[in-house]
Amino acid sequence: MTVRTRIAPSPTGDPHVGTAYIALFNLAFARQHGGQFLLRIEDTDQSRSTLESEQTIYDSLRWLGLDWDEGPDVGGDKGPYRQSERSAIYAEHTQMLLESGHAFKCYRTAEELDALRAQKKEAGGFSALKYSDLELSADVIAEREAAGAPYVVRMHVPEEGVCTFNDMLRGDIEMDWGMIDCQILMKSDGMPTYHLANVVDDHLMEISHVIRGEEWLSSAPKHQLLYKYFGWEMPVLCHMPLLRNPDKSKLSKRKNPTSILYYKRMGFMPEALLNYLGRMGWSMPDEREQFSRDEMFANFDISRVSLGGPIFDQEKLSWLNSQWIRDLSEEEFVAEFVKWGLNKDALMPAIAHIQPRVERFSDVVPLAGFLLSGMPALTEESFTHKSIEPAQMVELLQMGLWQLEAIRHWQKPEIQQRLFALAKIEGVKPKDFLFGFFVAIAGTANSFSVLDSMQIIGPDMSRSRVRHAVDVLGGISKKGMKKLDKKYRDVSAQIEAQLAEVNE
Repeated sequence: MTVRTRIAPSPTGDPHVGTAYIALFNLAFARQHGGQFLLRIEDTDQSRSTLESEQTIYDSLRWLGLDWDEGPDVGGDKGPYRQSERSAIYAEHTQMLLESGHAFKCYRTAEELDALRAQKKEAGGFSALKYSDLELSADVIAEREAAGAPYVVRMHVPEEGVCTFNDMLRGDIEMDWGMIDCQILMKSDGMPTYHLANVVDDHLMEISHVIRGEEWLSSAPKHQLLYKYFGWEMPVLCHMPLLRNPDKSKLSKRKNPTSILYYKRMGFMPEALLNYLGRMGWSMPDEREQFSRDEMFANFDISRVSLGGPIFDQEKLSWLNSQWIRDLSEEEFVAEFVKWGLNKDALMPAIAHIQPRVERFSDVVPLAGFLLSGMPALTEESFTHKSIEPAQMVELLQMGLWQLEAIRHWQKPEIQQRLFALAKIEGVKPKDFLFGFFVAIAGTANSFSVLDSMQIIGPDMSRSRVRHAVDVLGGISKKGMKKLDKKYRDVSAQIEAQLAEVNE
């Protein structure tokens, strides 16, 4: 059997270190067995997917040295490798399931589904919706079909009994079918859900081993059932332990920067970050901490993966990065530093803002230093403002951060539109509103346009600096965050309505 593994990220935001972690172990396993590693883009969420995000996936994985044998940008004989280009394939396979009786059209409304879930919850036991819960009479189905009512396609799932499947790291796993919903396979807009597309693509692309995060364990019974319905052999499953914050919670951007681009922008060496990800739940036979990608591949054995949740610790990563930096010769150090921050591509976007303010070249570093730094050195006093109290400042920064996280195309006009709209709704003058963002981004209010600065340093670093500013100001309590989130939902709806009008 030829070993074929894959990574299938969604192009809906900054590329996540968790994606690189899973990609590394898939690539290592494929190379260990002389097989192939594929990249597939799961872009069925058309409302959130962007070409910019897709490109950053390519750039960030290649920066780390994670190359693929087949994919959207390199081709291959099992394509297309973008799910948005495979709609006809999914429609065909959905029809196969309908005709074989393994799937059904569900005309239930959102209100009916909510009522059914409430009934199940009240009755106690499992809350998963089964066909017996969802079934409508033939007359009602005919009536809704004639009226052109929307429907989804769901798979039939056993009402009782136990599903057993095997995992490379965990052995046999049992799950009660009572826990498993009649999964939606095709949404009302004609787009497949992850579950159908995943199974169909893995089969047609001849994936032999599915190595993915343990959050997908609960989906394994649905996938096993689909393979059975289609009459296909299921790939070998291997669910990797999740990366965790130092407090053992699931790795999240609110407690740890998660964007690969953040670590690139901070000046981590790709070899060091890849080395660190390789140590997440795995170790070299000789237990040494520093090793190259090729050394990992040469010694890789997936059975050495530990199921304990590996801790992603920035201090440990920084220490390991320092070892890689100290191993460089002086000439290599200069070359790597220039390649990181002093190259033409990195400097050119800032020159138009710096040059008019410069009298001597020695003025450049004070003006532009924040563009090449990590987190600015801030204190609560840094945010002192004549008309905005600290409590309001932290709320404005947090709501502004949520707006920055909503941006799909990271360009100055959209950054400005969103932040200025928020300022207007909050009744704060744009100049006063942007004060906190100047300090968060540049470390001072005396800098060139903060909107231009954010475009230059990019979404990952901009968002990380604003999060850092919120933390410096003491953050927001759980109770306060709940209250602010409720307020923000209304504010966000107003902003989206404004943006819709402007962009019509």
